[in-house]
Amino acid sequence: MRPVLHGDVCAAARVLLNAPALGREVLCWRMIAEAEVADRHVQRTGRMHPLFGNGSLMSAARKRLLADEPGFDDPDYCLCFETVLRVLIARALSRESN
Repeated sequence: MRPVLHGDVCAAARVLLNAPALGREVLCWRMIAEAEVADRHVQRTGRMHPLFGNGSLMSAARKRLLADEPGFDDPDYCLCFETVLRVLIARALSRESN
């Protein structure tokens, strides 16, 4: 997956905001997996992945319906943003241990 920037986290959180709360973490992991698949495809072929885009988390997220972006005064959006960050941290820690 390409390096994750603030916009990637925002896009993924906006996708999660449209999803049922109980499935958000699984959906987040799925978007990251799609971004990883797309990044490998781009590196191998020099072309964007037909389903998942350019290998960024934002590109994988934007293949789904994004909620309008609320402010951080919206607790549900904050939880979605936090979910994305927690999953990214877990991914980084699991890569360090391997």
